[in-house]
Amino acid sequence: MTVKAPSRPGSAASDSPLLSVSGLRVEFDGQAVVRGIDFSVAAGEKLALVGESGSGKTVTALSLLRLVHNARLSGRADFDGQDLLALDEGALRDIRGSEIAMIFQEPMTALNPLYTVGEQIAEVLELKLGLPRLQAGEQAVSLLARTGIPEPARRAQAFPHQLSGGQRQRAMIAMALACKPRLLLADEPTTALDVTLRGQILDLLDELQRETGMAVLMITHDLNLVRRFADRVAVMENGVIVEHGAVASVFAHPQHAYTQRLIDSRPVRDVEQVPADTSQPPLLTAEGLRVAYPVPLGGVRGWFRKGEFVAVQGASFSVAPGQTVGVIGESGSGKSTLALATLGLLPFAGELTVAGDSWHRSAGADKAMRRRVQVVFQDPYSSLSPRMTVEEIVGEGLRVHEPALSAQQRGERVRQALAEVGLTDQQFPGLLARYPHEFSGGQRQRLAVARALIVSPQLLVLDEPTSALDVTIQKQVLQLLQDLQRERGLSYLLITHDVDVIRAMAHEVMVMKDGQVVEAGPVDRVLAAPQHAYTRVLVSAAG
Repeated sequence: MTVKAPSRPGSAASDSPLLSVSGLRVEFDGQAVVRGIDFSVAAGEKLALVGESGSGKTVTALSLLRLVHNARLSGRADFDGQDLLALDEGALRDIRGSEIAMIFQEPMTALNPLYTVGEQIAEVLELKLGLPRLQAGEQAVSLLARTGIPEPARRAQAFPHQLSGGQRQRAMIAMALACKPRLLLADEPTTALDVTLRGQILDLLDELQRETGMAVLMITHDLNLVRRFADRVAVMENGVIVEHGAVASVFAHPQHAYTQRLIDSRPVRDVEQVPADTSQPPLLTAEGLRVAYPVPLGGVRGWFRKGEFVAVQGASFSVAPGQTVGVIGESGSGKSTLALATLGLLPFAGELTVAGDSWHRSAGADKAMRRRVQVVFQDPYSSLSPRMTVEEIVGEGLRVHEPALSAQQRGERVRQALAEVGLTDQQFPGLLARYPHEFSGGQRQRLAVARALIVSPQLLVLDEPTSALDVTIQKQVLQLLQDLQRERGLSYLLITHDVDVIRAMAHEVMVMKDGQVVEAGPVDRVLAAPQHAYTRVLVSAAG
């Protein structure tokens, strides 16, 4: 459904789209990444532009304001009767921020770290509306208050690094809406946020959109967000819009194969039930696990001693052979700290054993434990050395744990591990000599899994292993992990904020909040009938 907003003086006819894009083409060095697309957005309408990484959706949004460097643009982008692609820089600068505003994906990099958020919002009001500095500062506080940020006057004096992810995103929204724009470009505005914060930001945008009547072009790969927020959806693949229409119609009856694949990308549960064999001891056992960090104390007390921040408090759990225990919670809940303690990478109090052995925090004494427990990190690009070849990355563990192997034997073992995760020389000629940057995100995560598997571990700690991946790639990696668990009898400690991943992968689940396990049990029971209020919020926010 399209909602019409009152026309402003000088606006186009009420039956004309606010934004009409035709034949938009974006090229870099002669290579087209957006290939002649057409779409329109009416006043007051919410259009979602959906696609995976590399589909061209973000470049499309940035091109409308000519924010893409070294790009050759062609086609038309008519906004209220003016072609944005043909305007001179001065005229376009007048439109940016006042008529068309943008919310960027990662607020920490979009906000200036040297200025408070209040100063940055006030700057927009001074430059665009000509407000005096004092009045602009007062208006900045009012805008922050409108976004629901707590203690807006105090938060206005904070620098970006002093705010949480959700607060930074609210500050970005306040800045974008400062001049009451007619069109808002929202580029993955909730991707970097926890699931409950995503819901809050989405509700906020929906409320503000209804109040102001602005149009919204939402760039996203999150189909749940599209269902909840948008009126219409346009699906992009390889720089082309392959399908568009009303959200309800497209989701109920997708016509294009790519759209069907996106909609069908929700993780599928394919795990075997772990037999209740009480004679077999757990592989991993933790009792009263506690992790604390020293923090400075204020005043005179800080001269003589330090305080502490307790990141994990009294966690007790076990992981059986062949079992997946999921740990779910928002940022700051303590779940990643729990994973690092399990890996022996942080000092802790309490008891923690793997196959009956404890961490000694000594390289020599812990060598055997390191082989039993391996890890797959969240971001495969940053966890793989860009200076090492595939053979060096995957075979590194063999150099440590099986140094007697010859170079030929080590190379053969590396090939076997890569084949097990679906990477072969037939697909990638010269595979072992390649570097991480030559692979996609999903392929890099397969490299990370192969690196962990090559030393034949018993337990894998999976720290958000798919959160940096597109939805279809996420499904493939989760299926790979499920297959490997069945074939090898692996145990997983799965750290995630994604309820769908827990539902697909876990046998047992622990819910963490503020460093404590607030609920735990079989995944079916906990997700179907959550007892704790926080668990209910997480499950409800996941849709």
